[in-house]
Amino acid sequence: MKEYRMMRRAPALALVAALAWSAAAGAADRVKIGMISTLSGPNAALGLDIRDAFNLHLKLNGGKLGGLPVDLDIVDDQFKPDVALQAASRMIERNKVDFMTGVVFSNIMLAVGKPIFDAKVLYVSANAGPSQYAGKDCNPYFFSAAWQNDTFHEATGKYVADRGFKNVYLVAPNYAAGKDALAGFKRFYKGKVADEVYTQLGQLDYSAELTQMQAAKPDAVFMFMPGGMGINFIKQFVGAGMSKNITLFAPGFAADEDILRAVGDPALGMFNASHWNHDMDNAENQRFVAAFQKEYGRLPSVFAAQGWDTALMIDTAIRGVNGRVEDREGMRKALKSATLRSVHGPYKLGANQYPIQDYYLRVVTKGANGKPTNKTVGKIFTNHSDSYVSACAMK
Repeated sequence: MKEYRMMRRAPALALVAALAWSAAAGAADRVKIGMISTLSGPNAALGLDIRDAFNLHLKLNGGKLGGLPVDLDIVDDQFKPDVALQAASRMIERNKVDFMTGVVFSNIMLAVGKPIFDAKVLYVSANAGPSQYAGKDCNPYFFSAAWQNDTFHEATGKYVADRGFKNVYLVAPNYAAGKDALAGFKRFYKGKVADEVYTQLGQLDYSAELTQMQAAKPDAVFMFMPGGMGINFIKQFVGAGMSKNITLFAPGFAADEDILRAVGDPALGMFNASHWNHDMDNAENQRFVAAFQKEYGRLPSVFAAQGWDTALMIDTAIRGVNGRVEDREGMRKALKSATLRSVHGPYKLGANQYPIQDYYLRVVTKGANGKPTNKTVGKIFTNHSDSYVSACAMK
C-alpha cells in the first residue's frame, strides 16, 4: 500500500514542478525599453531632464522595473522627426523592445507613432501629448504619464480669465503642440484676443513679434515656448521693457526650473500653471526631489518629474502581469484599472489613457538660495480631464 501511495504521488509532484517551471519560464528575464528624446541643441534641457530622472529611478531601484532588469537604449532625435523614425524602426525591428518612451515634441511623436502602434509596442509618454492621440485617433498602445497638450494651457486660460484680463495676445510655435496650446487657452479664456501668432518651431529671435505685440497694446500675453525658445522669448520680452505694462503668462514648463536657471531674475513674478511642482508635499515627490538634487545638483523640472513618473508607470504595468512583458494586453488592463503613483499624487487614466489630474497655479519667486524658482500658490483644476476624450472610441 505504501508503495502504491508513493507511486500515485510521484506524478502529482512532477506536475507541480512542471507548473512551477512553466510559470518561471513565462516571466521574462529582463525588459527592453527604447528611449528617443531631444538631447542636443537649444531644446536639449527638456530631454536631458526626462532621461536623467528615468535613469535615476533605475539607479535607486537596482536597475530594475517591475522586478526585471532593464535594457535601456537611448537615442538623441536631434529635434528631427526623420532621425526619430529611423531610431524607432531599429528599436522595434532589431532590438524587439517591450516599451518605448522619451519623445518631447508632438511633431516627432506623430512621426513615430504609427510604426510603434503597428508593432503593438507599448508607448508611455514622458511629455508629448498630441490631441490626435487623445481623441479620434486614440490608440490602445499609447499611454501618457504626463499630460495632454491642451491641459496646461486650459488651466492658464482659466486663471487669466478669473484675473479679469480682457485683451490677451497669444503666441506659440507653428506645430501640433503650439496649435493645441492656443486652442486650450481659448477654451477657458473668453475675452478679446488681440492677435494669435505662430512662430517658426525652433525660432530664437522674436524682435519682429515683440514689435507687433507692442503695437497691439494688449493687457496680457500668453506664450507657449518650450526649451530654448522660451528662454529667448522671456529675455527679449523683458529686455524690450514690455513687462512694465504687459503681464506675461505661460504654461508651467515654459517657466520651469530649466528656463529659470537660464533666464534668472527677469522671470520673477511670472504666473504659470502646472500639474506638478518641486514643493509638493507627498512622500514620492519628496523622495524624487531630494534624490534628483543630490544626484545632479539642480532642482528637477516638470520634464524630470514626468520622466520619473514614466518609470513608475512602466513598473506598474510589468508588476500587473508578474513580469510577463509579452502579455501586452495584460499590461494595458493593469494600467487602465490602476490608481497610479506619481510625484504629484495618485491619479487614474481616462478612457483615452491620458491622466485625469489636478492643475495648480505657480508663481516665480526667489528661493532660499536667492535664485528664481516656482512656488505653488493654489489649485486651478481638480481631477481635470482633457477635452478630446469623448471622441475616443477605445474600450
